[in-house]
Amino acid sequence: MQESDEITKLIDEISFRKSNSKDYEKMNLEEISNELKNIMKFEQESFKKIEAFENIQQNQDLEKYAKMICKNITQREITQIQEVYLKKIDDEFLNSK
Repeated sequence: MQESDEITKLIDEISFRKSNSKDYEKMNLEEISNELKNIMKFEQESFKKIEAFENIQQNQDLEKYAKMICKNITQREITQIQEVYLKKIDDEFLNSK
């Protein structure tokens, strides 16, 4: 049962990222770059934790849900960051000409 509690905590942590999104438009390129690195690292670490649960736990539905929510939330945030990042690069590049 303790493993179920652990994966549930991980799901809550992943979900919290969604509710705690930042305003990337107000950040400079360096800050956005760091945010992109952080979310990618968070995604990798989350998948490692989920894989560790797969080895000790028998609740496949909960593991599948954790993978799905992690992938959806992190990919949505990565896409959002990339859009702002590319827009800012375009703006700076076009303004520097």
